[in-house]
Amino acid sequence: MRIILLGGPGAGKGTQAGFIKAHFNIPQISTGDMLRAHVKQGTELGLAAKKIMDEGGLVSDDIIIGMVKARITEADCANGFLFDGFPRTLAQADALKDAGIHIDAVVEIDVPDAEIIQRMSGRRVHLTSGRTYHVVFNPPKVAGVDDETGEPLIQRDDDREETVTARLQVYHDQTEPLIGYYSAWAAQGGEGAPRYLKIHGIGQVEAIRDQIINGLTAL
Repeated sequence: MRIILLGGPGAGKGTQAGFIKAHFNIPQISTGDMLRAHVKQGTELGLAAKKIMDEGGLVSDDIIIGMVKARITEADCANGFLFDGFPRTLAQADALKDAGIHIDAVVEIDVPDAEIIQRMSGRRVHLTSGRTYHVVFNPPKVAGVDDETGEPLIQRDDDREETVTARLQVYHDQTEPLIGYYSAWAAQGGEGAPRYLKIHGIGQVEAIRDQIINGLTAL
């Protein structure tokens, strides 16, 4: 099962990716992890990527696709793979298609912006232990302090409403067009067309998991 997982920041992709990996016995492939591995190993692609990154540039889609093609030939991809954060743009989706890398299914976890902002901006963290709370969904016994130590909780900069709103705007501008790209391709059908599975991402984590797994199994 070769899968692309789509959805905005805070939509629950990370949590659901863990369930998908375990169920289908497939690796989660992150372009960031691949880049770091190639740079560390000093491969030809890694050296090319490092030169660009050292100059403050963005690694080209050609290099990324080259790394993807190498990665999916590895033994742990025998049952398939799950792309994490890739493709991010229409250009990358086209490059993936042109490279002949077949995708069985695209899963979209659909969560409205207002829900994502509430989820992320409500998070509070006890830095020392890593314990996480939410002002609405999982509040501490006493507002603003850790249950066990009584020490103050903080809101990470990444979770501030203005930061979340900015991340969502980047997602809408760059990555959301992939939803139209893949859903239209799936509807059109034909050789190489993936199946498209849209999941409403609000509710119990387990219920969302079951919708995804059952939907993928039925494809």
